[in-house]
Amino acid sequence: MAALDIRLPVARKALKALKESAGGEKHLVAPGDIITTDTGYMRGHGTYVEDEKLIASVAGVVERVNKLVYVKALKTRYNGEVGDIVVGRITEVQQKRWKVETNSRLDSVLLLSSMNLPGGELRRRSAEDELAMRDYLQEGDLISAEVQSVFSDGAVSLHTRSLKYGKLGQGVLVQVSPSLVKRQKTHFHDLPCGASVILGNNGFIWIYPTPEQKDEEAGGFTTNLEPVPLSDREVISRLRNCIVALITHKLMLFDTSILYCYEASLPHQIKDILKPEVMEEIVLETQQRLLDLEG
Repeated sequence: MAALDIRLPVARKALKALKESAGGEKHLVAPGDIITTDTGYMRGHGTYVEDEKLIASVAGVVERVNKLVYVKALKTRYNGEVGDIVVGRITEVQQKRWKVETNSRLDSVLLLSSMNLPGGELRRRSAEDELAMRDYLQEGDLISAEVQSVFSDGAVSLHTRSLKYGKLGQGVLVQVSPSLVKRQKTHFHDLPCGASVILGNNGFIWIYPTPEQKDEEAGGFTTNLEPVPLSDREVISRLRNCIVALITHKLMLFDTSILYCYEASLPHQIKDILKPEVMEEIVLETQQRLLDLEG
């Protein structure tokens, strides 16, 4: 029988009062930690008040907006915001809508009226379009979309009205924590290594071969089913393992960090990237390059 390491509980140090400066050091808290004893702060998500003390109810980073204090959880389901780019999987075809799994607490919704028809037609949806819904998207299909609105219960409504959104073809899906995906102006990246990534704000990362030419006429619903060359598959597999290495060491995912990690992994075989000692070496080199870039 394998031996187990057991640690006795120890008292955690109480955190100092919140720093006033916006650029102050971030505080990591665990459930039960006292955030502040100052009664002038308002209680936000992830906190509760007891004996005039503001206490964390989740593990995460303390954030402050003026006098509002909340804890941003490190591991959480996706909470949608308007304008977010997401990658999702169709789970059900309903009347005039598709239900989409987007790593959030509730299934997201893609309305028939919120998508481009194949060919980019702009017209009112008819009964024939409703009958043909399964021809466009069916259960199991992956799509890229944008958050159009967020309902009062937290459910998300999506749209694919731009030609850059739509059905995804051949590639690899990697699921990560949404808190590890850095918010940027664009989440579609054609990397110089020969593959492209969609960094979904919901924590779904899609890696696929960079298309030689973008088919603007397809309206986002014609997928390329040609065999993927071995060289492209190797690049995609290496990128996938690099992303796994980054999230294992809790590094933020964005185009530069992924590219630096990919370049650091080139001396190693693809399968060796997942070995703990190789993973650590690659991530440390990536961190150093990112620090040099910021400096």
